[in-house]
Amino acid sequence: MVGTVSQATEQTPTEAMFSADEASRGLGIELVEHGAGRAVVRMTVTPAMVNGHRIAHGGFLFLLADTAFACACNSHGPVTVAAGADIVFVAPAREGDVLVALAEERARYGRSGIYDVSVRRGDEVIAEFRGRSRSVRDDGRGGGARDDAGSRHARDDTARETPGTTTKESR
Repeated sequence: MVGTVSQATEQTPTEAMFSADEASRGLGIELVEHGAGRAVVRMTVTPAMVNGHRIAHGGFLFLLADTAFACACNSHGPVTVAAGADIVFVAPAREGDVLVALAEERARYGRSGIYDVSVRRGDEVIAEFRGRSRSVRDDGRGGGARDDAGSRHARDDTARETPGTTTKESR
């Protein structure tokens, strides 16, 4: 089922994740609709997003596509992060353009997934993005999530070790 963002007290996993995403919301990205393995987000290119060539900086286009990807891959419930992503810039976007990114799940296998995102201005394709996701487990310490190998994917509160030194964590 695909629906618009609800205002109900019970948030979906996508709505909960997006409401905590200050980076995306701070840039004016809106969650337009979402469903299982699918999401649509929208952003208007502002003057602060334009580079020295007077076109939208590619990092902002990547961020828009990545936000759509995150909303789609987190729709199933477990915390899911990017394992990797690629983008192809097809056409320039300019100040004032309203861009819409549609993310769609292509495959899920185990805790991994593949998602494609098209960024458009109207009917024109601006960029194509492919994201690879990985669902993770919470480590129980409130410091983020870990995969089965113990790698951190959110916040890393551990001290950085200098070669040849001993820290409390390395004893």
